[in-house]
Amino acid sequence: MPKVRVTQTASALGRKPGQKETLVGLGLNKLRSTRELEDTPSIRGMIRKVAHLIKVEELS
Repeated sequence: MPKVRVTQTASALGRKPGQKETLVGLGLNKLRSTRELEDTPSIRGMIRKVAHLIKVEELS
């Protein structure tokens, strides 16, 4: 299954509660933390919700 690498590039301070919880759901809790996740529709939805706070890279 394809994977994506997600890196947090902006702080969650001052963001809406739903955005903070989405970052935690993606496994991101500190600036510049990185996770490799499976590319599923639910993960894509979470990425879309916090796209302004993260950087996404496609992995093969």
